[in-house]
Amino acid sequence: MIHIDFQDETNSVDEAFVDLIQRIIQFAGEKEGIQADSEVSISFVDNNEIQEINRNYRQKDTPTDVISFAMQEEGEGEMQILNEDLPLMLGDIVISVDKAKEQAEDYNHSLEREFGFLALHGFLHLLGYDHLNEEDEKKMFGRQEEILHEFGLQRS
Repeated sequence: MIHIDFQDETNSVDEAFVDLIQRIIQFAGEKEGIQADSEVSISFVDNNEIQEINRNYRQKDTPTDVISFAMQEEGEGEMQILNEDLPLMLGDIVISVDKAKEQAEDYNHSLEREFGFLALHGFLHLLGYDHLNEEDEKKMFGRQEEILHEFGLQRS
């Protein structure tokens, strides 16, 4: 079972949403063949906090919905170091609660669907999926929708 460390800096995320995210990450991890003792951190923040993170790490001075920091990516000149005795730390996912609420309303679907979508989107980034070009975007978004559909979290 993937271990998920949740941190709610907003003190506003209902336990039902945390449970949903736990289940969808477990489901996606199984679908993607992720080792069971892997670890992920998920933080819930407000728009001000995610804007600061976005500015500092992506040089984009605007709030965004989700940001991921993969631990398994190798930077230029870095060597891959794996210790098979330790759990695999996949990385960190940061979700803006404010943006999730805005987008649920904008897309006319439930907050549950939006949290599930954002958590899965961030998780897929940790696994190496990206959407920097049209081909990668098609692959990532296709996989995302496939997992959400199989999990039973369609747009409604």
